[in-house]
Amino acid sequence: MKETWMRKFALIWAGQFISLISSSAVNFAIIIWLSIETGSAETLAFAAIAALLPQAIIGPFAGVYIDRWDRKKTMIFSDAFVALCTAFMALNFYMGNQSLFFIYIMLGLRSVGSAFHMPAMQAAIPMLAPKDQLLRIAGINQIIQSVSSIAGPALGALLIGLFSIGNVLLFDIIGAVFAITSLLFVYIPNPEKAPDDDSSKLAKVWKDLRIGIVEVFRDKGITWMFIYSIIATFCILPVSVLFPLLTLNHFNGGKFEMSIIEIVWGVGMLIGGGLIGIIKPTVRKIIFINIMHIVLGLTFTISGILPTDAFILFTVLTVIGGAAASIYNANFVAIIQEEIDPSKMGRVFSMFYSIAIIPSMIGLLSTGFVADNIGVNLTFIILGAVISFVGIISFFTPSLMQLGKK
Repeated sequence: MKETWMRKFALIWAGQFISLISSSAVNFAIIIWLSIETGSAETLAFAAIAALLPQAIIGPFAGVYIDRWDRKKTMIFSDAFVALCTAFMALNFYMGNQSLFFIYIMLGLRSVGSAFHMPAMQAAIPMLAPKDQLLRIAGINQIIQSVSSIAGPALGALLIGLFSIGNVLLFDIIGAVFAITSLLFVYIPNPEKAPDDDSSKLAKVWKDLRIGIVEVFRDKGITWMFIYSIIATFCILPVSVLFPLLTLNHFNGGKFEMSIIEIVWGVGMLIGGGLIGIIKPTVRKIIFINIMHIVLGLTFTISGILPTDAFILFTVLTVIGGAAASIYNANFVAIIQEEIDPSKMGRVFSMFYSIAIIPSMIGLLSTGFVADNIGVNLTFIILGAVISFVGIISFFTPSLMQLGKK
């Protein structure tokens, strides 16, 4: 039995690892191309909105259908759909058409495919492995994603330097082929479907979302943690999109420097995750969350203040920021797992993702306009200061500071 499930995951991981690295490389190559070709923060903001918004909107609804469909086929068709969108983008470049609107549309459609793929993958894992191995599998998945976030940008920078953007996009299709092929050799059972009238699907989704909202508002501490996290995400997401432009415009970097910054952010996240896994701190998790808000905000603000010849210090600050983000995420998830009813936890997480991302789209849109008019570095300073301020006022919110005292 042990050899059977391990062999299945070895096949799945092999395909997914290649697919994740190729997707990460292509995504970063697109960012480099947009940054160099347009030099516009607003263009990068629109691209980020196109890549995130569809997934945030349809994510909770997609879960309802994923639970009813064959999960293996869902993953295969999702990968194939994303690859098809990428192929259309590549064909568009080959024909000499560099329409930004078409790129936004394709990025949005790729996001739709991702909205079905990742939840189907997560939902399939418990059907393949013993319960006592789920934490171990989750850890390996995290390592694969972290390595992809480090190796992908490096590969993307190399590819965009060697090939045209149209040829670079083909690597994403190759990765999808590996992922689909690996799934073909694995049998994934599906859970028994609960008797449910198809006409009630959407009503059930809205009911589940309402239950998640009620669960969050049941505890004032959790409510404030969500509010502060949403405000911070409103600022963090635009800053993450502007990193390439800060490297290009303020520190006078190029493709190599842009890839370095993406890589060291991933290294920082690995360091932060490793520290959380090795050290068992006695400090309460909510205190860690507040401190990480302050630290992350300071790394952004100081990065905007640095002189143009301080790229090395900018790199160090990016590592610290990645570590702070990783430590924050780990403690945020742990508090939700400790405080929320397990039967409602999935709905709470999906609701938070949608509620946090959708307002951030407004932040992205306005930040693109602001950054193009006042400068990327000043945008970093302002948004970083807001994030740090969130961490400071969190210490003065009594109900929030009660979390974890039970």
